[in-house]
Amino acid sequence: MNWKRMVGGGMLIGVVLAGGTGLEAGETKAKPEVVTRARLVTLTATVEAVDAAKRQVTLKGPKGNVATVDVGEQVKNFPQIQVGDNVVVKYYEAVALRLVPPGEATPGAGATGAAATAQPGQKPAALGAREVTATVTVEAIDLKAGTATVKGPEGNSVTVKARDRKNLEKIKVGDRIEITYTEAIAISVEKAKKKS
Repeated sequence: MNWKRMVGGGMLIGVVLAGGTGLEAGETKAKPEVVTRARLVTLTATVEAVDAAKRQVTLKGPKGNVATVDVGEQVKNFPQIQVGDNVVVKYYEAVALRLVPPGEATPGAGATGAAATAQPGQKPAALGAREVTATVTVEAIDLKAGTATVKGPEGNSVTVKARDRKNLEKIKVGDRIEITYTEAIAISVEKAKKKS
């Protein structure tokens, strides 16, 4: 399964059908030196039309927005999609930041990923996930502007704005910060629930 295509398709659906059914965001602290921000977005749309020859599905979102989506060959169970079915997209992302103690060795960068699809004959479904970890070094801090400049493992520098300026007071030039970005997307087609 092509991860970029799957995420791109999920994000396209998210943009076109804006107004998802649920958004949860939060901040947790696993340890004093680890800060995690995470969110889960769930979007549900109804299949309005299926064009088997063109491999296209027309979806209607909860606010009445309509979009036609191309369905790639990687979706093996395309013939199972029917008008009235619900397409459910769940997108999860999280960022964890950890101040690396002096002397601790850390790898520069790394990535892992996984993907899965529905079994033959079932309604189409796909799941993909990836996690990217990189260690950056603090090069400059501008408390007035609320920004920090960090250098990545490949030598590239970027200036980022802090969400909370108080966090900038906890770091100093030369500190290393390990950043772990996790994202997952699940797309499923479900039969419409019968109205009672």
